[in-house]
Formats: sequence, C-alpha cells, structure tokens
Amino acid sequence: MSQLVVVGVVGRPHGLRGEVTVRPHTDQVEERFANGAQFAFEGRQLTVASHSWTQGRLVVGFAGVTDRSGAEDLRGVELWAEASQAELGEDEFHDTVLVGLAAVDPAGQHLGEVIGVQHHPAQDLLVVRTPAGERLVPFVSELVPEVDPQSRRLVINPIPGLLSEVPDED
Repeated sequence: MSQLVVVGVVGRPHGLRGEVTVRPHTDQVEERFANGAQFAFEGRQLTVASHSWTQGRLVVGFAGVTDRSGAEDLRGVELWAEASQAELGEDEFHDTVLVGLAAVDPAGQHLGEVIGVQHHPAQDLLVVRTPAGERLVPFVSELVPEVDPQSRRLVINPIPGLLSEVPDED
C-alpha cells in the first residue's frame, strides 16, 4: 500500500539559475532527489533536473524553474511523494500515520493528540495538543516507548515539564 508523504521542504533560492535549497525529511535523499524524481504540490508536479550538496545543504534544480524569481515562488513548498510501508524499517513511521494518534500515559490516561511532526537534525519532535496547549515531545523510545497505529494511540512517559508546566521552587 502506498501513500503520499512529505519528503522535503523547499528553502531559499540558491544562485540565479532557479536552484533552491531543500530541507529533506527522508533518510533516502539520493534516491528521493535523483534526476527525474517527481513531487506533487498544490495540484502541480515538480521534476528534479539536478541535485547536489553545497556546504552540507541539499541544492535542487527543478525542470522549468530557470531563474531566481521562479525559485523564490517555491520557498516553503512541501514536496510530496509516494511511499510505501515497505520502505520503512522497524519502529519507523510516516508522519501521516502519527498525526491524529491519541497520546496516553503508560496507564492509559489520555494526555492529548498528535497534531504534527517536526523534523530536526538532532531528532524528530511530535507536536502534541494537550489541555495545557501544544507541546513538543522528542520522538525517542525513552519518552515514546510504544506506537500502535492500529489502536490509533501512542504511549508517552510524561516526565515532569514535558506536557505541563513545572512550578518554580521559590
């Protein structure tokens, strides 16, 4: 079964020939951004014409985007591509599977709902809507020991300060 997933987000233009920086959201960068790879966004298609690494940043050229103005129009665009569950390793999940899951504590008490996933170089963060507001939870096994997409829930170990404010000891 395949589904559409975000594999990157377009950043700022790079140079004058229509290339852009891309913040990848995939472990398969070379395959996902190979020449000819296609992405969907806002009902349109983008086709990779070139890609390279410059100072540790992925730089991508898309077919038909030939100048800085065209590249600037792409800033912030999410790049969606087809993905199948078979591409994932054990204990890996697509963002679309995680969003909407109920967050519960180890005893099953409702804590909130996952409303997003943020990808950062150090680790991914779950955005959890709680009664106290939105909270960011590092997506690591010590804090999120169980993810059960079939039951539409995940378990969070709510250490002090993770999902609620900790009072000052004044």
